[in-house]
Amino acid sequence: MLYLQSLQEAEEVFKALSAPMRLQIMELIYKNEHMSMNDLAEALGLTNSAISLHVSKLESAGLVTIQTTSGKRGVTKNVRPLYSRLIVDMSPDFGTANRPCYQDSISVGYYSSIDAHPTCGLSTNEHIIGELDDPRPFSYPERFKAGILWISWGSIVYNLPNRLRAGQKLTELQISFEISSECPEFNEDYPSDIYFAINDIPLGKWISPGDYGARHGIVTPKWWPDLLNQYGLLKTLIINKNGTFIDSTSKISDTTVDDLNIDYNSTINFKLSVPKDTANCGGMTLFGEDFGDYNQGITVKAFYEELNTGK
Repeated sequence: MLYLQSLQEAEEVFKALSAPMRLQIMELIYKNEHMSMNDLAEALGLTNSAISLHVSKLESAGLVTIQTTSGKRGVTKNVRPLYSRLIVDMSPDFGTANRPCYQDSISVGYYSSIDAHPTCGLSTNEHIIGELDDPRPFSYPERFKAGILWISWGSIVYNLPNRLRAGQKLTELQISFEISSECPEFNEDYPSDIYFAINDIPLGKWISPGDYGARHGIVTPKWWPDLLNQYGLLKTLIINKNGTFIDSTSKISDTTVDDLNIDYNSTINFKLSVPKDTANCGGMTLFGEDFGDYNQGITVKAFYEELNTGK
């Protein structure tokens, strides 16, 4: 899957696909596993030079690759698609353009501590780690390769990178992740109260609507069982001077970034939890790379200002 995070990032792809002839080329190479430049020219009634120009546009946009092979009739250039799906994030990035920030991505298996209770489990993109509903695999070394994990109740803590330097003040923290509830098998109407905290300072809660599995996740491996969690919702937790928000529009608490007291010496422990005694104890599933719809880990953006320059 090709995931483009803005319209600007997708501009070259849109240009490449704006010509009907190039759309036909893409359709042909998806339908036919082995198509050369000559095959495409013959199928579309174009000259070799015209096909080369169209394919070059698609290659520059990162949509196809050209593989050269040698045969009895000389060199053959085969055209192969690079991605089976395309996702473009068309929403603005919460007004963060031109603001200095540090950005990191953390795999879902890189937690610093976990309290997991069945139903629970974790998996790499090749196999489930250990046995389902057994908390012990959460301590196995393979967990660092996990692309998905789920718990019925409990908590997960991640130690977030702190790249602040002396003289820099944290002004906003954004933490993005794909998440859903956790129901045995799946249930798309299965609310769950998911609480957030940083350094044990409560940030509020978000109610996950359900555990999604009626269709396969866009990047979830094909071997993944149909009855297990397939994909979640991409949510962004934002802590700034005005409070704590989900996706910039839903305020979940009055806790501000200043309340966190984070400087360049601070440890940043991010906790997600579903208490057993909460009103909607519907569990939690975190989707990382190679699972779900968005093919990303936990993305962290730390925005800052330079105190010594007044920026």
